[in-house]
Amino acid sequence: MSARSAVRIGSLELANPVMPASGCFGPELGQLIDLNQVGALVTKTIFFGPRSGNPAHRLAETYGGMLNSVGIPSPGVEVFLTDILPRYTTWQPPTIVSIGGLTVGEYFEVADRLAGVPDIDALEVNISCPNLEAGGLEIGAVPATVEEVLRGVVDRSTVPVIAKLTPNVTSIAEIARAAEAGGATAISAINAVMGMEVDLRTRRAEIGATTAGWSGPAIKPLALRMVWQAANAVSLPVIGIGGIATAEHALEFILAGASAVQIGSASFTHPDTLVRVAADIETWLDEHEVDLVDLVGTLQVGPAQHELAGSAGY
Repeated sequence: MSARSAVRIGSLELANPVMPASGCFGPELGQLIDLNQVGALVTKTIFFGPRSGNPAHRLAETYGGMLNSVGIPSPGVEVFLTDILPRYTTWQPPTIVSIGGLTVGEYFEVADRLAGVPDIDALEVNISCPNLEAGGLEIGAVPATVEEVLRGVVDRSTVPVIAKLTPNVTSIAEIARAAEAGGATAISAINAVMGMEVDLRTRRAEIGATTAGWSGPAIKPLALRMVWQAANAVSLPVIGIGGIATAEHALEFILAGASAVQIGSASFTHPDTLVRVAADIETWLDEHEVDLVDLVGTLQVGPAQHELAGSAGY
């Protein structure tokens, strides 16, 4: 990769803007593709203690996407540090560790344990987890709680802290501003959209937990809109997520204000998506003789000038 596609997220230096979305990737993918060709590696979300996840069925294919209710199973932070983190750090790209919590305090426990650990280059704070203290409401749905969680993690960390935002809110801009107020280095948006699917034959929900996170190509327009709104609400770098499967998709997010992108569902059907998109972005930039950083946030909004002229007098 050349310098054309290089990008910075705080102190993170990425050779290109492409990384996997948390939960949709494991280091075992390195048996199929060269992970040194992506910009960064993002781990699955780690909780302080072990979690078994949700009941089956956990996955269901839908028109234009997939439902996922795995429930973020986690071995706990100690097993992660001894058995899992070393598998990520054998590769050259920076390692971003995703952390979660069922309470505000659990985020702080994980951040305390990870503080100063070598080879962790950034934290991504998954604030789409249910807050048991608030009766199961998503932590990321309440601006004051978002700011509290981010402030606590930032105070305990020496590496960049990225806030991963939920789309299941009224105003993504308000949540983005709360993350910025909490000291986040960057934000990533969006996490999966809540959805469900019904089996008419059995008259039951397809997913064991009834509702699930919906991802895939169908959510891309929603994700683009939310990335654009978030990018216009804060001065932080934004990492765009949602339905990305090609370099063209990724560059649309860049124009809308993202500095980098994460790819999730597309890797399930085509494991080489990450490296293919990274290479195709580089080709596009070379063909158009432009650097990636010069494209960020350059989306033109409003009707094109010729459209305005054509409608005059009618």
